[in-house]
Amino acid sequence: MTRLPVLSIMTWAPFVSALVIMFFARRRPLLVRWTSVVGTGISLLASIWVYWAYDRAAAGFQFQEEFALVPSLGISYLMAVDGISALMALLTSIIIFAGVFASWTTKERSQEFYALLLVLVTGVYGVFVTLDIFILFLFYEIAVLPMYLLIGIWGSSGEVRPQGIFGWAMGRTGVGTKEYAAMKLTLYLLFGSAFILVGMLALYVATGSRTFSFLQLQTMTFDPQLQTWVFLAFYIGFGILAGIWPLHTWSPDGHASAPTAVSMLHAGVLMKLGAYGFMRLGMGLLPDAAVDWAWLVGTIGCINIVYGALSAMAQTDLKYVIAYSSVSHMGVVMLGLATLTPNGLNGSVFQMFAHGIMTGLFFAIVGLVYEKAHSRAIFAMGGFGTMMPGIATAFTVAGLSSLGLPATAGFVAEFLTFLGAWSSDFQWWLFPAVLGAFLTSIYVLRVAGQIFWGPKSPDPHFQHLPDARGPEWAALGILVFVLVLFGVVPSIAIAPVDTATGPLLLRLTGQ
Repeated sequence: MTRLPVLSIMTWAPFVSALVIMFFARRRPLLVRWTSVVGTGISLLASIWVYWAYDRAAAGFQFQEEFALVPSLGISYLMAVDGISALMALLTSIIIFAGVFASWTTKERSQEFYALLLVLVTGVYGVFVTLDIFILFLFYEIAVLPMYLLIGIWGSSGEVRPQGIFGWAMGRTGVGTKEYAAMKLTLYLLFGSAFILVGMLALYVATGSRTFSFLQLQTMTFDPQLQTWVFLAFYIGFGILAGIWPLHTWSPDGHASAPTAVSMLHAGVLMKLGAYGFMRLGMGLLPDAAVDWAWLVGTIGCINIVYGALSAMAQTDLKYVIAYSSVSHMGVVMLGLATLTPNGLNGSVFQMFAHGIMTGLFFAIVGLVYEKAHSRAIFAMGGFGTMMPGIATAFTVAGLSSLGLPATAGFVAEFLTFLGAWSSDFQWWLFPAVLGAFLTSIYVLRVAGQIFWGPKSPDPHFQHLPDARGPEWAALGILVFVLVLFGVVPSIAIAPVDTATGPLLLRLTGQ
């Protein structure tokens, strides 16, 4: 099994499935769905195998595959995983596999929808397992660009009432429409890509050795001045995708307008690409600048946590609540990275995984509720728990993980990050982080109580709503199981991750 190109199989299985769908599944919706299940299922099995077979004692990058693509420029097809990227690949597999079942009822142009979704996830896998930074950038673009079509065609438009001093601009630009969200997301992320590309090319030129290999670049020491501006370029470029304040505004609109599976991938995985890229390239290749600018990364992370939670509290649209919640939780990820401590780094990576599963479950549930009730207005709904107890239970589990209840994955991630913040050079970071957790409990419990466990809505449209059915149970069951499993047995994730964060911390601080 170790001789198989398992990383290539994991990465390209969804792409092959997309080709099969486009060429052989026209006007055969059931074949489209099952082809998607097979493709994502192969990737899921491959990622589980990689995660299980990863040699923690040996650590480092394993399952390496390499052959030259453009030798004259030093570009190669170089794939390998360490403990961090193995966990991120597993996260991607779980989310996309569940996302296929969550989108089972998609009727409009399902062939193109699933094909684009599978192409997108191919790019996500590529970012996590590629060690040639030029090819990593190409995969990064593949992961981002299909979002425009997926949101613009299959998304949903919401009503955003123009108000304030910019009300006239909101009305003229179509704020709240899916077309607006798709364009805004694409422009923001392409803007960030420009910073990433410039930073990569600057490092390539500075080496003078004609290589894009991360393994070789990691052995080099760059000029401190170069490190400073390239690090900031990576922070802005990858940080936009990670939703850092104030460059996060594309994210809530994109979340709210995206169809269910795209929302799951968007919040569950794509935002992690930003944090992963920043950690892998920004911190891994530019350690001096990472230490110098840790105060900025951590402070903005704290702003993210509190601002995102307060914004979530102010929303009346269920999808916007989860969207701003993601901005808040990604602040925890960036804060953990900035602490430059073992607990902080492990907590940050664990938070990427825990938040990915939790928010994927949230958006799957929001999609199911909207499909059955045709509403996302929080205060118009009520008493759904008696009609859809399965969906209500799954939402409650996701909410408890979001607010950090023990025995859920969210608790472990936040606890480790808080420990890291207290052990860092900026102990005050702990206080806004804990405040964010407190605010999260307020809006999560308010939403769960209003929609599912409160008094029944008098609206006649909400009197007879069905619970999850058939394939929908698969999406909910998988995600709930993973949330609880990694909360009860966190060593499943922490053990391999620690083998990667340890060397990174040694490179950063010498400890």
